[in-house]
Amino acid sequence: MKAIWNDTVIAESNDTVVIENNHYFPEDSIKKEFFKPSTSHTTCPWKGQASYYTLEVEGKENPDAAWYYPETSELARAIKGRVAFWKGVTIEA
Repeated sequence: MKAIWNDTVIAESNDTVVIENNHYFPEDSIKKEFFKPSTSHTTCPWKGQASYYTLEVEGKENPDAAWYYPETSELARAIKGRVAFWKGVTIEA
């Protein structure tokens, strides 16, 4: 699977976990040069508190377009150490 934004592959892995129609990529599969930490957080009742990354590719920013759970609930342990995408990021096989 590939995560693509601004015509650039920002993550690629054959080992994604799909939860709620989102592909969670292993953290070591993301191209870290395109990811900047964000101060945003949200809380999911069953997964825990999400943290976000802003994507930056060729001078364009996509704020909070990737998220991850630094600590997951027991129910969400399958996505610990994984990153998912939204806000115009396309996922392709």
